[in-house]
Amino acid sequence: MIPKIVVIGTSAGGLSMLQHILADLPKDWSTPILIVQHQLQTADESLVELLNLVSPLPCCYALDGQKIQLGHVYVSPPGYHFLVEDSQTLALSDDEPIHYARPSIDLLLQSAATAFGKAVIAVILTGANSDGAAGLKKVKEQGGITLVQMPLCAEYDAMPNAAISATDIDCVCLPSQISLKLREYCHYES
Repeated sequence: MIPKIVVIGTSAGGLSMLQHILADLPKDWSTPILIVQHQLQTADESLVELLNLVSPLPCCYALDGQKIQLGHVYVSPPGYHFLVEDSQTLALSDDEPIHYARPSIDLLLQSAATAFGKAVIAVILTGANSDGAAGLKKVKEQGGITLVQMPLCAEYDAMPNAAISATDIDCVCLPSQISLKLREYCHYES
């Protein structure tokens, strides 16, 4: 059984934030991390390659029906919604875009909240729309932990602002605080 799961959503300006967060995690990190980064449907595999350059954890695009493994980072493939099917399995969908995006951050967060309840730690980073706000609200309603990048420090503040407006956030973080908070919530020593 997966004891906790981290779910991260980002859009415009998110690559450098993702790299910073992953690079700061310890090599023995075991909590699975699921990431939705808005990308064009025609994007190549460079996002995962760029994350693997800095991450101590293996990063890969999620596959439909894939089992969630401890210590792995799963990234939404371009052109597919990325969901948690149950507490062990990932799913992909090519349903209609939500907030003009496929993958949808809201769908991933909502499905993770349904599957994992209070074991979800959800993070919203920089982005230029409101995707993720409804999903973060669902995580909070299920007892999960919510973190949002401080809007003043985001390259694009629309997504963090929408998340903050949608629900009571546990922590609005400076970029340098996010990985520290993840360590704290997942019980890793700094």
